[in-house]
Amino acid sequence: MTIMIGGESGVTSETDGAPRAYTAALVVLATVFFMWGFATVLNDILIPHLKSAFQLDYAQVLLIQFVFFLAYFVMAMPSAKILERTGYKLAVVIGLFGMAVSAAGFIPAAMLESFGLFLVALFLLAASITLLQVAANPYVAVIGPAQTASSRLNLVQAFNSAGTMLAPLFGSLLILGHTAPGSRAVHPSAVTRAAGVHTVELPYALIALVLLALAVLVWRVRLPDLGKDTRRAARAERDQHSLWRHRNLVFGVPAIALYLICEVGIGSTLVNFMSLPTIGALTHAQAADYLTLYWGGAMAGRFVGSWFLRWMRPQRVLAAVTIGALALVGLSILSTGHVAMWSLLAVGLCNSIMFPTIFTLGIRGLGPLTEEGSGLLIMAIAGGALAELQGVLADAIGLHLSYVLPWVCYGYVLFYALWGYRATGAVHDERLSAS
Repeated sequence: MTIMIGGESGVTSETDGAPRAYTAALVVLATVFFMWGFATVLNDILIPHLKSAFQLDYAQVLLIQFVFFLAYFVMAMPSAKILERTGYKLAVVIGLFGMAVSAAGFIPAAMLESFGLFLVALFLLAASITLLQVAANPYVAVIGPAQTASSRLNLVQAFNSAGTMLAPLFGSLLILGHTAPGSRAVHPSAVTRAAGVHTVELPYALIALVLLALAVLVWRVRLPDLGKDTRRAARAERDQHSLWRHRNLVFGVPAIALYLICEVGIGSTLVNFMSLPTIGALTHAQAADYLTLYWGGAMAGRFVGSWFLRWMRPQRVLAAVTIGALALVGLSILSTGHVAMWSLLAVGLCNSIMFPTIFTLGIRGLGPLTEEGSGLLIMAIAGGALAELQGVLADAIGLHLSYVLPWVCYGYVLFYALWGYRATGAVHDERLSAS
């Protein structure tokens, strides 16, 4: 069957069977989105856990996020080349298999009690997720009408948020809930530290098994894909165009990067923030349960946002939630106690539609340049590595005041929603065929 994609990657089908095929593809990909969200947000549990186990300061422990998101910068464009050669389906299978192997790498890191090996495993895990991101995000955007691309990607990203919501509960139960007594002491004993480090072995072994099973499932499911002939035609056409003519992409790349500083910086420090005596005075395990509300808000917001985006312009919805995030982070900085705690938790609801909406606005009108544009936008996820700056700020001026960094970054996202999103140099007529 042959599918025609219009100027903004909308799809119309020549056969009645296509909608069913794409529905099945979206169901499978929703599971993939869930798993990479789950694996990513477990970092928010690893940070307080390994901070205690290895007695690290904020700048040191946030190397977890620095290394994780650095992989996006290193691997995004190579992933785009892999996607160009393999097609969407095989790229997703390779990414899932790589995730499984990387998750299994946490076991020797724990056995050897090496923070450095944890960082290596996290880098490899993120490198595999990068390939999934480069393949899955544009795929979801192009297999339906262009006018509902933001709605469709927000809907599937909601399952990503379901993974981010459940990960803290999983981590709280199997990691923080099994932290050995005395592991938070100023100078824990070697036995106590080892007991804390080894608690990550079982959770990541289970994750590796699930990822392997999912890779097999994706391999066996028939997914619509770019045919070889159309991929060759698209490569020839790319030589006639330049990514830098597309203002929505040029301004969208820093918008993604700065948004990730907000999402990662807030999510990574919330457990420690809610544990402060002046905020919530919670234990790490209790705070991890509340962290579920932060990511649960993102999930709920994406389901609701997916509906709103079917009839509202995505840039207007993006502007509204960004204003909400600015107000909530500002309130948290200026207050203490439960007001500061709940206002920061509520930011998750505002974050919900930001990434998928910026992404679809960024690739709008790229045509045969969609894969490369997607690679640049996914590379921008490396902005999450700059959440390390919040760790530096937290050590220098205190964790509470360090949230001024995400507040400033949200300001740029608002600029993008108001002006930077406007597309220039739109390209038309890309062809997609099912394989």
